[in-house]
Amino acid sequence: MLQTKQQIIDKLHKELEEQAKNNKPDPYRLAYHLMPPMGLLNDPNGFIQFNGVYHLFFQWNPFATEHGSKCWGHYTSGDFVHWKHEAVALTPSDWFDRNGCYSGSAIEKDGKLIVFYTGNVKNEQGERETYQCMAVSEDGVHFEKKGPVLSLPPGYTAHFRDPKVWQHNGRWYMIIGAQSSDETGKAVLFTSTDLESWEHLGAVAGAHVNQLGDFGYMWECPDLFPLGDKDVFIVSPQGIAPDGYLYNNLYQSGYFIGKLDYINAAFTHGDFTELDRGFDFYAPQTTMDDKGRRLLFAWMGLPEENEDSHPTRENGWIHAMTLPRCLELRGDKLFQKPAEELQQLRKKKVEHKNVILDTCPQKLDGIRGTAAELLIILNEEVGPDTTFTVSIREEAEITFDSTLKRLTLSRLRFAAKTKEYRHCRLAHLNSLQIFIDTSSIEIFVNDGEEVFTARIFPDPGNDTITFAANSRLSFNVTKWDMSFVLPGN
Repeated sequence: MLQTKQQIIDKLHKELEEQAKNNKPDPYRLAYHLMPPMGLLNDPNGFIQFNGVYHLFFQWNPFATEHGSKCWGHYTSGDFVHWKHEAVALTPSDWFDRNGCYSGSAIEKDGKLIVFYTGNVKNEQGERETYQCMAVSEDGVHFEKKGPVLSLPPGYTAHFRDPKVWQHNGRWYMIIGAQSSDETGKAVLFTSTDLESWEHLGAVAGAHVNQLGDFGYMWECPDLFPLGDKDVFIVSPQGIAPDGYLYNNLYQSGYFIGKLDYINAAFTHGDFTELDRGFDFYAPQTTMDDKGRRLLFAWMGLPEENEDSHPTRENGWIHAMTLPRCLELRGDKLFQKPAEELQQLRKKKVEHKNVILDTCPQKLDGIRGTAAELLIILNEEVGPDTTFTVSIREEAEITFDSTLKRLTLSRLRFAAKTKEYRHCRLAHLNSLQIFIDTSSIEIFVNDGEEVFTARIFPDPGNDTITFAANSRLSFNVTKWDMSFVLPGN
């Protein structure tokens, strides 16, 4: 039986009140990352700047730490520092979304905020149905559903979701992540003049499209946008086998650089590159703000991978968002940098210059913390046959091996507490910008050339940071404490 939006909100308020009464201190609640007040958070949705305010919606099951029927949760901020938890934006309360308001995007038109999302439905036989739906808001907070604007076209399974909408030369375009009838992943393009009637232009990217070959059985969360004089296509393909250092998570997120031919509905592109080399990064979404920046948020997690082992489930919540990142295109390589507004979170600066490592591990006065930003600048090129390691809270290690030209992030598995690894090729190491939070780590390498993201669950009392090298090395290091008051914390 369908519940109305108000019934779902009333239930949510009761759950929040109960949680407040029974709230147990949780040392893994994050100090400066967005997370759910309770329940399960996953994909960022509808990321947009509207009337000068950043809106970040998100997939949210507020009633359990499992992937059940999803609402659209909602945070707003003017500066990525001060956040407000808004009322739930969309609930699965209609025939076309009764089993979940799945992921989607947002646009502004005629002074209104318009969102597009996938309505997930299971029929009486348990079969999936999918509808691409629209909802409209005058104030950016309260939404009126308009219902489906696009149904499943022939040639695809019901795994057809995550609409991203944008405007080009006076027309609207929508790209959708899909699985074709032969069970291969595709990105499907549509166009419209009024946002309500959509013309199917066909698959513009995917497995066995544009000479790509076999590349996954489902493509999720597509996002296509111009950057400089090229087009960037971000997508999260499922079903790619590991290949050396590549594709070692259960599901991947990455990008293609190319050019979309709008007239012939064809996307010519280069190779797929992973956006993040760590353990926990999926379903990224971008927007352009009034400063001309292409900004990105991603889910700091993965579906179906390690979720049963997250210790936060004992306290009724799971998963978080990455920090906001600014994208720059250099050649055919995306660089990612933390949004500059995050510098406002810095407190209690500690700095050491010309630190010399020479085979003995070192701890430096004041360089420690459970919620901190760490900036390491090497004063010289790492010599031959040298390894340089930064150990974070005895739970994670970042190691550069100059012989193998490889950067490695290792962490302890959540349950077994044995080490696991992620690697990338790296010709030179110049700098590491490391964001340490109570249960996460984000590492920006060489000014954003590579990024590693991971959840970690160290002993809450352990705030140690240790440096080690197997031969002489000189570097500067600066540390700031980091925090803001999170909604629902």
